[in-house]
Amino acid sequence: MSGHSKWHTIKHKKGAADAKRGKIFTRIIKELTVAARHGGGDPDKNPRLRTVIADAKAVNMPGDNIKRAIRRGTGEEEGVQYDEITYEAYGPGGVAIMIETLTDNKNRTVGEMRHTLTKFGGKLGDANSVARMFEKKSTISVDKSKVAEDTLMTAALDAGADDMVDDGSAWEVISAPNAHSAVLEAIRALGIEPESATVAMVPMNTVKLSGKEAQQMLKLMDALDDHDDTKNVFSNADIDEKEIEASLA
Repeated sequence: MSGHSKWHTIKHKKGAADAKRGKIFTRIIKELTVAARHGGGDPDKNPRLRTVIADAKAVNMPGDNIKRAIRRGTGEEEGVQYDEITYEAYGPGGVAIMIETLTDNKNRTVGEMRHTLTKFGGKLGDANSVARMFEKKSTISVDKSKVAEDTLMTAALDAGADDMVDDGSAWEVISAPNAHSAVLEAIRALGIEPESATVAMVPMNTVKLSGKEAQQMLKLMDALDDHDDTKNVFSNADIDEKEIEASLA
């Protein structure tokens, strides 16, 4: 697997996610609005919305916030509307990067993404320049200390997962995108909250980075991830956990 899941798993362990709780709320509100706009406000009929609501509850978002965001998406309440835009880019060492955003101002977002990439040794690519290097998959990362391998594998496969792989300190459960909600719910039914769970752009091949290039790439990922309009950042960089931990120390 790429460094993406390792990066987010280790950040979570170090409390970086908790420190950015306000930013997490903002992103989830955007996702609730977009999910409701495209699939309706009934979570029973909208699997994407159901998954985002579960994410909101997992970070203890107040119910009123969730309901308001959904009403904005369905048009029952006035509010900002967001567009989903994915940017393709290159990072240090020529690695491929996919940046998923939710924005209310396309021109502002593309300008700021271009500036951030340039600052950390990357550059914005053309449409379809790197997308062919990835395939869309559900990826759910679970800390190994939270569950036995056999228990997790049985629950995940029974719910429709395709595979489970060893990703260092975590198990990575891989599924087709349309199985994401069912697999996530099955894992949560075990009493486990995953370190990360997303429908991700998974690289078909990875590029090993170390030393200066690895540290520069991690700084770039952090800067992109920290942007208010960013939903997800994916890359085909393969970076050792020790390098990631050093960057977060």
